[in-house]
Formats: sequence, structure tokens, C-alpha cells
Amino acid sequence: MSKLQDMFTRVRRAQSGSGIGFVGKNKAAIKPRAAALVVEFTTADAAIAESAIKAGADGLLFSWDGKDASLESLEKVIDAARASGENVVCGLRITDGWDELERETFEHLKELDVHYIVLPLDAPARLLALQVKDLGLVVSVPMQEGDLYPIFIRNLTAFDTIAAVLLDFGLPGDVSALSIENVLRYRAVREAVRFPAMLNVDSATSEADAYTLMALNVQALIITASKSSDKTKETVQQIRELLEKVHHDETDTKETFGLTSRV
Repeated sequence: MSKLQDMFTRVRRAQSGSGIGFVGKNKAAIKPRAAALVVEFTTADAAIAESAIKAGADGLLFSWDGKDASLESLEKVIDAARASGENVVCGLRITDGWDELERETFEHLKELDVHYIVLPLDAPARLLALQVKDLGLVVSVPMQEGDLYPIFIRNLTAFDTIAAVLLDFGLPGDVSALSIENVLRYRAVREAVRFPAMLNVDSATSEADAYTLMALNVQALIITASKSSDKTKETVQQIRELLEKVHHDETDTKETFGLTSRV
């Protein structure tokens, strides 16, 4: 199982605080959550990345312009993040430099402990064939109008090298105000791709927003890091608690009505 897939499944399982030795006994128990939590950085910052991991983030997502010069500082931040949490999953949203990307590039990124890369729809299709073991390919899927769009985007399922999709839906700030009809339009696109899904959300997501977001059946929420470690820590803790509550309520409801848990 890839690190990315493991992140999606691990968060829905409770983890005991007991362990072997003195350190294991002091480890806090981890509650199951409705989805994983990923923090995205526009500028790599080791201190804020460490703060996000210690606050409970499951993964980090960095932007990379495809230039070798920017990889050195990025490597240091990833190393710092890995030191703060051995299970942290790191990804790169590649924004430029497509012509220079080759299999060797992907292999090098894997050596830097990058577990997945995010590609936009306008990235070269040849990149989908550059399969490297334990390096997942995630395709960004924007929301577009039109009844035929779900049918068009469903063709992504033909590529077995894709590990997940990032739903770039551009949701409104007040997600809880979405109607059932609104959610059905988003859900049509989400169901068309059928891969595990990640979704960008506002850092100020409320409890009401969280319940609405879960109606979209996503496996990870992505929030943008703040400019300070303290603010990032506060936001991560807040949304993590929301995801724990949503999962708890969802489980109680299914047990009450005799329904089985979602896979």
C-alpha cells in the first residue's frame, strides 16, 4: 500500500496510546476521523511545517516550479517535517517546468521523501506514463459547468497510474449554505472520477461546513498554512477536532439504523 493510500485509510481507524517501552506508554491515543488533514504551503517553511505536524496534520503539500534550485530548501523542510512525524505524507503541487520533467526527476523526488505529486489537467499526458513505485500521481480536477462534464472527466479512470484526484472545486466560503441541488452537481463530478479524493477547503471551516463537505465523499481536506506557526497550529487542531466529531456522529447514525460503515 502506498503512503498516500495508507494516509486515507489510517485516519478512519482508532489508534491506541499504548506501546512498547517508556515512550510508547506516553503516546496519546488517536481518534478516528472522517478524513485526513493536509496543510498546503505556497512557501516552504520548516518551523510552520513542524508546527502543523505536531498539531495533528496527516500530510503536507508544497508547491514546486520544476527548478532544481528550489529543491534544496524544499528537501530541508521535508526532512524537518519527517523528524516531527514519521507517518507524515508529503506531496508536491508541480506548477511549471513540464518540459524538463523525466522519470529521473520523479525518482529523485521519491528519494527526497515525496510521496505524491499533483498535476493539473493541462500537464503533458506523457507524465501519466512515468510510473515510479511508491510515488503517487494525483490529478487536479476543476469544477466546470455543463451536463456533459462528468462524462468527460470520467475518462480519467482509464489511467491506472492515477492514485487520487484533487477536487479543485473553488467552493464558496459559506459551504454550509449549499443546497442539495448544489451538492449533487459537485457530487456528479466527484463520483465520475471514482478515485480517492482530496479537496481544498477554507481554513475557517465551521462545524456546519464540515457536515456538508462530508456529503461530497472525500478522503482528505487540504487547508492553506497561515504565516505563523501558532495560527497554523490552532487551525489544524480546530479542523482535526471537527473531523473527529463528524466521524463520531456518522458512525453513531449508521449503528442506530443498522447501516454498514463506508469503505
